[in-house]
Amino acid sequence: MSISRKQKQLVVQELVENLGQAKGAVLADFKGINVNKLTELRRQLRQEGIEFKVVKNTLAKRAASELGLEELHPYLEGPTGIAFSLEDPVAPAKAISGFIKANRMLAIKAGLVEGKVISDAGVQSLADLPSREVLLAQVVGGIAAPLSGFVNVLQGPMRKLVYALEAIREQKEA
Repeated sequence: MSISRKQKQLVVQELVENLGQAKGAVLADFKGINVNKLTELRRQLRQEGIEFKVVKNTLAKRAASELGLEELHPYLEGPTGIAFSLEDPVAPAKAISGFIKANRMLAIKAGLVEGKVISDAGVQSLADLPSREVLLAQVVGGIAAPLSGFVNVLQGPMRKLVYALEAIREQKEA
């Protein structure tokens, strides 16, 4: 089934909008995945606010060129699906990586973070990052640790004074 020139233009326009607005995207090779697993993947991604589109490489290359992302062209070979998120740059990497670990299907080709192309290794590094909440907790803990240590240092002389007064009291009672 052939699609018309107008339909192709609409697909390219939609890809330009999606990739242009995406905070994060992952290009994946979905060779060997059956329809049921692809539907399951789409459902999982949708629950996390991620959209997954199977794209025609020639149309994806046009969209990439319009966005100035010619670095994506080498990755647009073979069956390609793009998972993208408009809110979280890390979410597509985590979701696709999790699906790969659970199902041993799909292969990451490349990624896109805030308009920058990254390799499959970069996508995997993103997927391995702790969640935003964990990172924030680590930052707060890192800030709080020196402060609590400083408070303990300041309390040291006061504590010694209390121990000395207690020793004097015990000595006078004896």
